[in-house]
Amino acid sequence: MSSKKQVFAGSVAIGGGAPVSVQSMLNTPAEDAAAGVRQAQELEAAGCEIVRATVPNMEAARTLAAIKEHVRIPVVADIHFDYKMALEAVAAGADKIRINPGNIGSDDRVKAVADACKAKGLPIRVGVNSGSVEKHILAKYGAPTPEALVESAKYHITLLNRFDFDDIVISLKSSDVRTTLAAYRLMAAETEYPLHVGVTEAGTARMGLLKSAAGIGALLLDGIGDTIRVSLTAPPVQEIYAGIDILKATGMRTDGVNLVSCPTCGRTKIDLIGLADRVENALRGCKKNITVAVMGCIVNGPGEAKEADVGIAGGNGSGLLFKKGEIIRKVKEEELFDVLMKEIENM
Repeated sequence: MSSKKQVFAGSVAIGGGAPVSVQSMLNTPAEDAAAGVRQAQELEAAGCEIVRATVPNMEAARTLAAIKEHVRIPVVADIHFDYKMALEAVAAGADKIRINPGNIGSDDRVKAVADACKAKGLPIRVGVNSGSVEKHILAKYGAPTPEALVESAKYHITLLNRFDFDDIVISLKSSDVRTTLAAYRLMAAETEYPLHVGVTEAGTARMGLLKSAAGIGALLLDGIGDTIRVSLTAPPVQEIYAGIDILKATGMRTDGVNLVSCPTCGRTKIDLIGLADRVENALRGCKKNITVAVMGCIVNGPGEAKEADVGIAGGNGSGLLFKKGEIIRKVKEEELFDVLMKEIENM
């Protein structure tokens, strides 16, 4: 059910069967160009494929221009209320604009933004959330229901279509997972525009990840979603790791390491929790398409993880290195991590 229409943010295709891309947003002061550049580079290195920056004033537009000079990934300008800032962001080199057409003023202002984006070939993301639904729509539904979010998005789309603009991406986010799911499912059934998926204001690194995995993951498994953002009250780089992990968990992305590890039990005689965390962190940037197993005991090791390309299993102060269920050799507990890393390096 991925959208049929395709647009481009810079070189990144959104929709039309393109791979689902992972986004995040800068949280450095909008006017601090140096800090913005550093964070954008950190996000790019972590695997971010589209980065967004707020542009509330002219200084922020200059920050956006600086970021464009120092990263290869597309940069999206986040605009609220002031249509002039959208025009400045286009001039500064933004690859995509995120606005609510209904809150930037009169028709001539919407037309000015649409014309500027069209001239540069930039898509516009219509960003609707529970707090931005128009008063007349709220009065109709009584609350920011899924139907209200969809009607608000359609209202904004109509404004852009009125001025012959159609390179649109849609988002309909709520902090409530069920509302988010229902809104996107309704919208996906009624439009061919690409959908940017996320649960807004999801929360902290722990709860925000859980709500995002439930909401984004369910939609991806339904075939809904062309680009995603995991919104966390945490350093933005954690949003990228979370987004990539959700794509892997749902089978939307198969590149990189798939780590499997057992939940431990009374048979476990090694520090498996610490070992598994260490392996996961060490392999986060590994691009090899392999499955790695970190198992707690010989009973659950080579047997239950026999599909793994390589793995280790703990014993009593020692452990096993195995491949595809076949034991390679026995090693000391303190050597398990290094032996595994060397084996992966040689694969």
